[in-house]
Amino acid sequence: MKSVYILLATGLVSLLVGCSSTPVALAPVGPNPVDIESMDSKGALQVFSSLTGRSEGDNPTWHKHTEYYIYNLHGKLLKHVDNTIGHYENAPCPVALPAGRYLVKAHAKDYFWVNVPVTIERGRTTRVHLDDNWKLPANTPKTELVSMPNGNPVGWRAESTK
Repeated sequence: MKSVYILLATGLVSLLVGCSSTPVALAPVGPNPVDIESMDSKGALQVFSSLTGRSEGDNPTWHKHTEYYIYNLHGKLLKHVDNTIGHYENAPCPVALPAGRYLVKAHAKDYFWVNVPVTIERGRTTRVHLDDNWKLPANTPKTELVSMPNGNPVGWRAESTK
């Protein structure tokens, strides 16, 4: 009987250790290099985090992007983003941010947590695609992209000079 408890305890510990694994860390993501710059004094961030199904009462199920967190480079939480605009809206919530570098912690499809460093530039939008639904322009060189360990692209590589 003792061996059953030992096996159960070992299995539980293994499960808990597996769930608390270190998030995937990626290279810095920046805005699309060919997007047109606006006159805004701030930049914007849009995170296409993993999708989750939601329903209320008799209404049909809709999918929304999961919440995420924005940190400064010192690890201080700056903002929790609910990441939804409203019922049945597919687009994630855009967030205005001053130009600079940040760390996004979000859920990605087929991954639990992903840490994505992002560069925000004045008048431009940085988009992070973690839901595997990004439609890339044809013949986009992989050297210009940041990808997940499984090869799925998540965004444009931030310029190293910024």
